Amino acid sequence: MLEIRDLQVSYGGIAALHGISLQVPAGGIVTLIGGNGAGKSSTLRAISGIAKVTGGSVVFEGRDITNKPAHEIVALGIAHSPEGRMVFSNLTVLENLHMGAHLRRDKAAIASDLERVFTLFPRLKERISQAAGTLSGGEQQMLAIARALMSKPKCLLLDEPSLGIAPLLVQTIFSRIEEINRELGLTILLVEQNANLALRVASHGYVLETGRVILQDTAENLRSNPAVRSAYLGEAQPS
Repeated sequence: MLEIRDLQVSYGGIAALHGISLQVPAGGIVTLIGGNGAGKSSTLRAISGIAKVTGGSVVFEGRDITNKPAHEIVALGIAHSPEGRMVFSNLTVLENLHMGAHLRRDKAAIASDLERVFTLFPRLKERISQAAGTLSGGEQQMLAIARALMSKPKCLLLDEPSLGIAPLLVQTIFSRIEEINRELGLTILLVEQNANLALRVASHGYVLETGRVILQDTAENLRSNPAVRSAYLGEAQPS
C-alpha cells in the first residue's frame, strides 16, 4: 500500500534521512524503531506532507504523493497521529473529533464513525464536552488516534503513542491499535520507542539509526536478534 524509495529529508541543510526505503503492505502493521534522532518521526512527517522531501519518493497505492500538500494526502487516505498528540486544547473532545472529519461531507457516516471511536475509546465519550487540554496524557493520546480515525483513512501513521503515558493506559492503547488493525482492516505504520511493545503488535520492523535503515526483518526475528535485544529491548548480550 505504501512504499518509500530512497527518501531524503533535510532541515536547514542538516540531513535527517539519508535515503531510506521501506514498504508497508495493505492490512499490515509495520514498525520503525530506533533511538532519538534516528529519523523515525521525520519519515512519518515526510509521508504526510509536513516535512519537505529533498530526494526520493513516497508512493501510496501506486501513486506518487511526494511533497503533495498535507490536506491532499489526508484526502487520499493517510492520517497522521503526531508525536506529542497535538490536540486542540481549547476545543472539546467532540470538536476535536469533528476536526478530524473536516474534509468529509457524509454526515450519516461521520455519526456512525463517531460511535465507532467511542466504542474503541469509551473514556472519550465520558469526556465528550470536556476541553481537550484538561484530559490526561493517555486520554489525549486516545483522542489523537480517534481524531485521525475520523478522517476515514486507509493508512494510519502513529508517532510515539506510548510517550509520557501511564503504563496501564499504554497497554490499553496498544490493545486498541491491534483492534483497529484487526477489525477495521486499517494499515498502520507505527513509530515507537518502546520497541518491545512495537515488535509485539507489528508483523515487520525496520531499525533506523542516524537517518538510515540498518536492519529490517519480521518482528519476530527482530525480537530474537541479539543486537536488537541489547540496543532496544534493554537486554544485555551474553558475554
